[in-house]
Amino acid sequence: MGRDAIVRTATERTTAGKASAAAGAQQPTPPSVAVPGCRSVAAPASRAGEQASKPTAQLDPTRSYTVRLATNCGAIVIQLAVKEAPKTTSAFAHLVKLGYYDGLTFHRVVRGFVIQGGDPNGNGTGGPSWTVVEPPPPNLRYRKGVVAMAKGGTEPAGTSSSQFFIVTGSTVNLPPVYALVGHVVSGERAVEAISHVPTEAAPEGGEASKPRAPMVIERATLSVR
Repeated sequence: MGRDAIVRTATERTTAGKASAAAGAQQPTPPSVAVPGCRSVAAPASRAGEQASKPTAQLDPTRSYTVRLATNCGAIVIQLAVKEAPKTTSAFAHLVKLGYYDGLTFHRVVRGFVIQGGDPNGNGTGGPSWTVVEPPPPNLRYRKGVVAMAKGGTEPAGTSSSQFFIVTGSTVNLPPVYALVGHVVSGERAVEAISHVPTEAAPEGGEASKPRAPMVIERATLSVR
């Protein structure tokens, strides 16, 4: 996967989910390396193939919403872009309220580019069977701290499910095809710590973006004011 792509492929998601389920639940394993600024934690148990109900309600555009991701590297607070992306933010908030993200990991880390998480398969192939489609603003720039949703390479612009990414590079050249979620307003140090975890290639090959220590979303919570 190149640095110019944030891919979540529906076909791969289905295939990998079935293969993981057939292999049985993965047992937690201890981390292999220490990461400055992060607590050492065991890898969470596999949740391969886990589904979630489709969102039916939308957030109130007159209110302000934030999502707090408590990770083993500290808390990350995301301000949701409700007015700019009502469907995407409502779906993201729905998954947060369901507890879908609790115990998932940042499975892909490319230093100076993005950290990506929200996949129950833990390898970039998972997520609910449904998608939401909401193209982002055409002038959207994916600057450092922007939070957006991953999509399959052949899916329409603005397609999303559960996988999201946080931009960590100051000059990331991505086309405006990834649905907007919001931006980080607190917890930049946690994002930075996660972005510096040592990585390796996955067993199936590809880019060296698999963290060598678990970067875990221990709990995600939604706040409104």
